[in-house]
Amino acid sequence: MSVLLTFPGQGAQRSGMLHALPDHAEVARALEEASDALGYDALSLDDTNSLRSTVAVQLCLLIAGVAQARVISAFGHKPDMVTGLSIGAYPAAVIAGALPYADAVRLVALRGQLMEQAFPHGYGMTAIVGMTQRALERLIAEVNSPAMPVFLANINARTQMVVAGSDAAMQRLATLAGEHGAQRHERLDVAVPSHCALLDASATALADAFGQVSVRAPHLVYLSSSIARPLFDGPRIAADLAGNMARQVRWDDTVRLAWERGARLAIEMPPSSTLTRLSSAIFTEGIAVSSATSLPDLGMLIEREQARQ
Repeated sequence: MSVLLTFPGQGAQRSGMLHALPDHAEVARALEEASDALGYDALSLDDTNSLRSTVAVQLCLLIAGVAQARVISAFGHKPDMVTGLSIGAYPAAVIAGALPYADAVRLVALRGQLMEQAFPHGYGMTAIVGMTQRALERLIAEVNSPAMPVFLANINARTQMVVAGSDAAMQRLATLAGEHGAQRHERLDVAVPSHCALLDASATALADAFGQVSVRAPHLVYLSSSIARPLFDGPRIAADLAGNMARQVRWDDTVRLAWERGARLAIEMPPSSTLTRLSSAIFTEGIAVSSATSLPDLGMLIEREQARQ
């Protein structure tokens, strides 16, 4: 049996999320290293006003994920696999030993800047619940046009999808989805149209920046949520990270892959429990928990699962 750490994506952020991390030396170290890489205090990123910025949101998710995972490891509890949704792939790669943390901080800051500059307003993402992928894709084909672009961005579960595009296109699609049986739709707290072709140029620019960074083979199993496959060498992980902003997220397939590879305990890093709920539908004979669970309880769960290996 194996332990999987999952790292959430944009939309999971919360005001004060860095200040809410455990009072632990590993958290202080992660904050200090991030501040050094950025040239300013990382703790200034998590207030409500700052989190209006895509850059701040993505940096907070990176820092929180790395810090919490390091705390868990400091207690002697090592994961076997890691995966992240969208920006969550970056802390996953850091914890897998593939991407140096300071480089991740700088790359994530650039990633957020490129995304903001490409689409400063009028675009975003919307979750649609209660439709199959095929049914939703038929509606997307009706709405999508150069004037009103909209794309299927995330396949989070069999009937939970996320679309990305212009505000007008998403509103029209949400109306159609409701007329065709969707249970609900929700505009996400994401100000850019991630995981679609609208960000191809931004992904290319980020790939150029990755050319200056050394990405190594991971020492844990790194699962890409863009292709729902494990990646074992540095160059492929670098390409995966650089391109994931413009690629569809196959989260449901990725969690199923983790289960098939033996994961039986999935622990979500801060600050939300969205991935925990999604994982629970697959880990029906395992355990999915958020890192809000107390460290002693997490340690007990990890030790129990790894003792079965």
